[in-house]
Amino acid sequence: MQSTHRLSIDRIEQAAKIVDPVFLNSPQFVCEPLSEQLGTRLALKIETLNPIRSFKGRGADFLVSQIREGDKRLVCASAGNFGQAMAYACRKRGVNLIVYASTGANPLKVERMRSLGATVILQGEDFDAAKQAAKRAALEQNYRFIEDSRDVETAEGAGTIGLEWLNFPEPLDALLIPLGNGAMLNGIARVMKARRPKTRIIAIQAAGAPAMIESWRAGRVIMHEQIHTIADGIGVRVPVPEALEDMRGLVDEAILVSEEAIVQAMRLIHCHAGIVAEPSGAVGVAAILEQPELFDRQCIGTTICGGNLTVEQMQAWLY
Repeated sequence: MQSTHRLSIDRIEQAAKIVDPVFLNSPQFVCEPLSEQLGTRLALKIETLNPIRSFKGRGADFLVSQIREGDKRLVCASAGNFGQAMAYACRKRGVNLIVYASTGANPLKVERMRSLGATVILQGEDFDAAKQAAKRAALEQNYRFIEDSRDVETAEGAGTIGLEWLNFPEPLDALLIPLGNGAMLNGIARVMKARRPKTRIIAIQAAGAPAMIESWRAGRVIMHEQIHTIADGIGVRVPVPEALEDMRGLVDEAILVSEEAIVQAMRLIHCHAGIVAEPSGAVGVAAILEQPELFDRQCIGTTICGGNLTVEQMQAWLY
């Protein structure tokens, strides 16, 4: 797999030396209060304690560090966290960035993208509609279009999370990894399958946005007309073919979780770990809540991949 997979272990290790240290070496620990609640030994990796409150800074920073001298004008689409990450990396390197987001995007994330220097255009009813608008704009304006998970650096940068999981002091029976476009899942899984092949890799997605898991199970792209989930960060309607191909041989199982379990998981994480997790970051815990028999008395790891909530969302979901 080392020589044939699109994601390179060597480049993931290179990313660990290049990515802004502010995004690296995030806390990872067994959360005993949550473990007692869930009946499993649960290890959390907290990706919210950085300037954008998300793991996306790793992949975006690695990608922007690798762009050619002529690629000083970039366009991307984002539900919010990837756009923040790209804006942060582009500002640091003097690169112009336009981000397309849906008209219903999280206003906190939109405001933060703009404050980091990106031009943000709201267009389309959901993330995938915004992505199509971004692609058209890139062609018309001769900007380079950046696509999370398709541009391999986004996954290789996220793979640095996997390198850090290798340092966890206990053997992990499984990692429960949120699945959106696939960058984090594939990056972490690429490392673990190469270095810790006994650890099961389990993709977690909201039942109201199941396109990636359905496509992985079917072995072909399955698109949806609509999605219905509060987990905007993993709310993918149109899968990225390259990311699906990357998943081949890396993912052992996949679980879809309900909206009710996601909200319950967010509350448990907040109450017992003191961490604000957005819905996308709580789906690993939601999977344990809904299928506890799969994880009973095992050592399970999950990444809290984002924590960007508005005050209104916190009031509705956490209290």
